[in-house]
Amino acid sequence: MATAEKYRRFGAESAGASPLYERLAIALSESEEALRAIDSLPARKRNPALVLAALNDLALAGRAPLLAAAYAAAEGEAAAAIDTLTRMPEAVAEIVVRRQVRADETGRGAVLRPLIAEAAQRAGAEAVGLIDVGCSAGFNLDVDRVGIAYGNGQTLGEASSPVQLSASVVGERPIPVAAMPAVVARVGIDANPVDVTDADEARWLRACLPPDQPERLAKLDAEIALAAKAPPVLLAGDALEALPDAFAHVPADALPVVTTTWALSRLSLEGRLRFLHRLDDVAAHRPLVWVSAEGVGVAPAIPTFGDRRASGHSILGVAVFHGAAAHVEAVGRCWSQGRLLAWLAG
Repeated sequence: MATAEKYRRFGAESAGASPLYERLAIALSESEEALRAIDSLPARKRNPALVLAALNDLALAGRAPLLAAAYAAAEGEAAAAIDTLTRMPEAVAEIVVRRQVRADETGRGAVLRPLIAEAAQRAGAEAVGLIDVGCSAGFNLDVDRVGIAYGNGQTLGEASSPVQLSASVVGERPIPVAAMPAVVARVGIDANPVDVTDADEARWLRACLPPDQPERLAKLDAEIALAAKAPPVLLAGDALEALPDAFAHVPADALPVVTTTWALSRLSLEGRLRFLHRLDDVAAHRPLVWVSAEGVGVAPAIPTFGDRRASGHSILGVAVFHGAAAHVEAVGRCWSQGRLLAWLAG
């Protein structure tokens, strides 16, 4: 697809969520100078979301003051973006080559909180160590420090937390209200984890959100601040290779709880089976649980309620491992990455 067409399509797709990005993408698609600058980038780094995030990063860092002023005034943004891109192509290239778009959305805690509490209760654990696979910035690891409001009137977590999440509930079954165990270790695994205590890394997370979405930016800032108060242990590398090290960070008297939220789809089927074998290997020496929110049929061994693959929703799974025994159950469904869920376990 030609670059101009790619940017026009991105603009059309952004119309509902970000009118600013709609205007910017279309303006870039109509500027020959801008298109030449974009086409000078490596082919896999020309996508609109990444280029617009790079421009935003320059504005947030004070390196593109005219663009920052245009964003703040909500006036002349397209002209300022084109000017920045064509005047600073090397700076844009330097950013896009080493970065990837981050979508550290808040809200997954609304799914993870009841899953973790349910799993710990089933295992009889009073203290847990959380291990999040595909952690990015590690926001899932703060699941015990957020407040959650569900559409059926239930609330869980910390009402005074700066991070307040919400989710709608489908069906008549309530969300389980088992107490959250004490979290004594927080470990994240990612190919390129984000350390929110690093100003450049935190700024990049902000840069990946359109400037005209203040509510999302406020939520992200609250998540960043919360994570920075008690930063997790971040392990960079392949998840399968890093898992043994991750378990070593969990005290012997605490239950390791491995969490995957739409992370296993990045692995091949062979890789997903190897992930399950890694858990079996650890379970030979200590009990552990695995809670998951993955697409239908993605998480190995987790039942699917007979649902079809690529059906548009995900399955919530709880697996308790103890020695050679493992109790695996699907406990619910969710949509929109945790914004809507149905609890189905008895």
